[in-house]
Amino acid sequence: MRTTLTSALVGLLVTGLASVPSAAHAAPTPECTNAALVASYRGGDAATSHRYGRIVLRNTSDRACVVQGYGGLSYVGGDDGTQVGAAATRTPSRTPRVVLQPGQRVVSRVVETLAAPYPRHTCRPAHVDGFRVYLPDETRAQFVRHPTTGCRNPRIHLLEHAAYRRP
Repeated sequence: MRTTLTSALVGLLVTGLASVPSAAHAAPTPECTNAALVASYRGGDAATSHRYGRIVLRNTSDRACVVQGYGGLSYVGGDDGTQVGAAATRTPSRTPRVVLQPGQRVVSRVVETLAAPYPRHTCRPAHVDGFRVYLPDETRAQFVRHPTTGCRNPRIHLLEHAAYRRP
């Protein structure tokens, strides 16, 4: 009787362990989506004809997720999300894979060139309501309020941004 009970317990234990995934087979951390992150803008320093700041993405979900790369950034206006001028150019930088736990943030450094120094007929100034922010590998954007002036001329590049990284 005792041998049968011991054999049964060992069998249950082995069966239970076989159904638990090992760390090597654990599911990979998924990419962050718009549902998991909230975008914001933090201003910083300024220099002649330039402003420096950063786009901040914060994980507001209850799960870890991964951010890697640049995403997309552009000015929008017209109170309807119409793109104003050229999208941001990407400043060459490393693209680390960042696992964001709930509440953690990543940042992308933003350099804005002011529209004022450009001739009006070349720039074609327009009021900007804010940024259109795309997460890496996402096709839906978030709006971040940031009133300024942009150039309607798509050949004038007023925005640059770097890959997302830890602050």
